[in-house]
Amino acid sequence: MAQIFISLGSNINKAEHIRRALVALNKHFKNTQHSSVFESEAVGFAGNNFYNSVLAATTEMALEDVCALLKQIERDNGRKANDKKFSPRTLDLDLLFYDDVICESPAQLPRDEITKNAFVLQPLAEVAPDFYHPVAKKTIAQIWNAYNNPQQKLWKVEFSNP
Repeated sequence: MAQIFISLGSNINKAEHIRRALVALNKHFKNTQHSSVFESEAVGFAGNNFYNSVLAATTEMALEDVCALLKQIERDNGRKANDKKFSPRTLDLDLLFYDDVICESPAQLPRDEITKNAFVLQPLAEVAPDFYHPVAKKTIAQIWNAYNNPQQKLWKVEFSNP
């Protein structure tokens, strides 16, 4: 059984797409725990604010199958394969960790943005403070406590899980 962490993000019809993603993810994964939902400004482009959160779960699915499922859930929620990297999103699901696997394919693991973006790191620190980052060689709580980027502001939003 693998421990996985998935970041969820949306800036188009945000609450609806995050809820729909959670329903889909809860069907496929076990022992799920959802962080608070945070709102933040778009990073890397001018656009509507995002909702972001992290889902912790366990799975017996292979890494490749998890990645394929996340892409399918994105497509089911209106995401197009040819969407530009820095552009508005109906839904963005990124696998952050699959146990302590380090790889570049089928996904970059651990995901590089974990240590760079507050909108990933803060919700991850809520659900996995003691999880050990195999590249940074620190716990998520240690990384979050040392994080310092005043440009990235987050605030919790009221959100009712499905």
